[in-house]
Order: sequence, then C-alpha cells, then structure tokens
Amino acid sequence: MTNTFLRVADFTLQTSPQNMPYSARRSAALFLLDTLGIVAGSSPMAAGVIARDTADLLYGTNSDKFAARMMFDGRKVSIAGAAYAAATQTDNLDGHDGYNPSKGHIGVVVIPALAALAETVADFSGPEALAAVIIGYEVAGRAGISLHDTVDDYHTSGAWNALGVVAMAARLRGMSVEQMCQAMGIAEYHGPRSQMMREIANPTMLHDGSGWGAMVGISSAILAEKGFIGAPAITIEGENVEEHWKDLGEFWQMEHQYIKPYPICRWAHAAIDATRNLILESDLKPDDIKHIQVNSFHEAACLFPTMPNNTSMAQYSLPFAVATMVAYRDIGVEHISGEGLRDPLVESILKKITVTEVDKHSARFPTGRWADVQITLKNDKVVSSGDIHARGGPEEPMNEDEIIQKFMRYATPGLGQERSEKIVEAVLGFLEPESKFSDLGALIYDAPKQH
Repeated sequence: MTNTFLRVADFTLQTSPQNMPYSARRSAALFLLDTLGIVAGSSPMAAGVIARDTADLLYGTNSDKFAARMMFDGRKVSIAGAAYAAATQTDNLDGHDGYNPSKGHIGVVVIPALAALAETVADFSGPEALAAVIIGYEVAGRAGISLHDTVDDYHTSGAWNALGVVAMAARLRGMSVEQMCQAMGIAEYHGPRSQMMREIANPTMLHDGSGWGAMVGISSAILAEKGFIGAPAITIEGENVEEHWKDLGEFWQMEHQYIKPYPICRWAHAAIDATRNLILESDLKPDDIKHIQVNSFHEAACLFPTMPNNTSMAQYSLPFAVATMVAYRDIGVEHISGEGLRDPLVESILKKITVTEVDKHSARFPTGRWADVQITLKNDKVVSSGDIHARGGPEEPMNEDEIIQKFMRYATPGLGQERSEKIVEAVLGFLEPESKFSDLGALIYDAPKQH
C-alpha cells in the first residue's frame, strides 16, 4: 500500500463527523435531500421500473445479512441490487447533482449506497450518515479527477464513482484497511469505463453508467470481505495521481458540487439559463422570436440536435431544452416525457435555434460550463445574454429554500405532502447529534401509496 492509499484509508475509517466542517455536513444534508427527491421522482419512470424489476429477478440474495429493500419500492434484493436499481433510476431522470472537475456525478451512487448499506448494519447516528455521504463524495470526486487526468477517453461516471461506494461500505461495515485496499482495486478494475460521448450521440437509458458503478462498488466491498484479491487502484496509488489526493480532508469537494435546477444534461444548463434570463428580462413570448443563436462549448454543441422521441433524447438535447424554456419558462418532468415529447409549440421554437461551438467556452470546460445566447426578434432587434455560467453550482448556488422546493416538486407527486415533509425534517435533522438514520429510513423504502 502506498502512503496515498493509507491517507485515504485513514480519512475514510477514522475521521469523526465532528472533525468535518459544519459547512460540509450542511452541504451533505442538502445534497442528500436533493438526491432523494430525484430518486422518488424517477420511481415511476420506465427505466426505474425496469431496473427494479430486473434487480428483483436477477440480483436477489438468500441471506438476510446481505439483503436490502429497494428505495420507494419495498421489495428485498441484495445490497448490490438495491444500490443498482436506485442509482439507475436516478441516472435516468438526470436531475441529480454533479462536480465539474470530475466531469460527472457522485450523489447518484452515494445516496443509493447509503440506503442499501444501512439495511445491513446496526442503526447509526444522523451525523454518521452525513459523514458517510461526505466520504463518498470526497473519494469518488478525486478518483474521477485522477482517471480523467490519466486516460484519453471521456468515460462515464460509473468508471470511478464505484470507488466512493467502496469507501462508504468500508466505513459503515467496519472493513479493515487491507479489505478496503482490495475492494478499491476490484472496483476500479471492474468499473464500467463506458464511452460518454457515445451515449451523447445516441441517447438511451444507459446514461452515465452509475447504476453499474453502484453495483460494482457494493459487490467489490463484499468480495473483499470474503477474501477476494484485487490489483492496486491506480487512481489512488499511482504516482501520477498523488497530487489529486494531497488536499483530502483539507479542501472539501462536498461544498463545491452543483445542483441541477432542471432534469436535463448539465452541459445544456448555461444555454437554458442564458435564455431564461433574456425571456424574463424582456418578457418575451414565443411569437416575438425570429431566431435564437446559442454559443457554447464543444460537448454541449454535440448534444442531440433535433426534436426527441423519448425522455433520454430530451435530456440530452440542448435545442429542445432551450425551446422548452422559451415556451414554458420552466423545464420539468412533464416536459421531457409523455405529451411533452410531441409538443408542437416546442417543436416550432426548436426550428428557430442554431447551436455553435465557440473556443472561449470550450477552453473553460470542464471547470466551467458557459454559454451565451442572442435572440433576434421579429422586428430584427437583437438581445444578448453575455457569457452565462449554469446556475446551481458554487458560482451561483441555490439556497436552502430553493433546494427544499425542488425536492418537494419531485417527491410530492409520488409520496404525498406529509411523507415528503417528514423526509425534509429527517434529513435536515441529521445535523443534530441525537438524530438516527432510522429517522429517515422509516420513510424511504416503502412503495408510494395512492393519495
């Protein structure tokens, strides 16, 4: 084991919640809440139903010690199956958080892993739950940066967020340093290093590979507990990535994630927000507009260019997202599914949109997600947004009330007002030392009831 791995192990296994900054713990609570909203909101979507049914069919267990209820479903499967199902459905709503430097998503596996692992261990405190969340984010985020920095391909988040899941399992299940080391090596080796731009070119339910990242992470931890040996995790132990781990426990990545205002690929958000600013400031209606010019970075310009015919395409279509914002001044689940995919008003606006890659925005990626928009009106007047960075991150964060409102918007249709409000109370209560994970656990496993 290298000194870098030993530092990661010490941080993972020994850091008490009290030694983590309050600001990081508060961020963890808010991101936990935000992700729970997306898990709940994605439950009835086709990808979520398929993932849970598949976990029930294929990823069960004959041991209660390794069983967990699937979130907002209630059926018992293996820990790995439960984490897989929740992460897959969350990935497919695409309203979950992310981290710019890692070019991907962490909470999508951290929260499903927390819920699954909690079913296999004794009840623990709310502060310990937040500590596990923070550890998952801090380890996964640095693993992502390390992998992107050392390989040429643009891979999905499942390739590296599995390591954050291993760290959480090691913490919550009391694994040894040796077991954690082997589990990291197994998870990195088997992490789904799938091609992100391939999914962008042909949007499907595959999304960011995080369902498999969650499954690999949990499976690797159990394999290591049983004595399986893995190769060293080079995203931690390689000499060429040592610099990415030096600030572990000093710089808290947990405080620098972004929250998505819309269930759309983050690459489109700067263009959406630039358009939103213009239509609100000038009170523009769809009939006022002759043409919309969107300038953004290369990856954003590669997003699906025409009217989508399924939810995955809608989430990966920048012109569709911009057209929806113009039409409704908002983007919700109703716009990216069902009749929203056949909206003649949105289609008519989409035909007026041109998307162009510009060097200044491409140079800022991935640490920045920028765009600028010019709208030409029918009287030939042009209104311009200037350079806009996507809302929801450290540059322009959403406040606590906005995050709670977002959670309620996604959770309430399925869970009802009372249950959703109790989840908010339980999660924010984790900041108090007397709180228990079971305060939340009582609310997140049972299937939604009719109300």
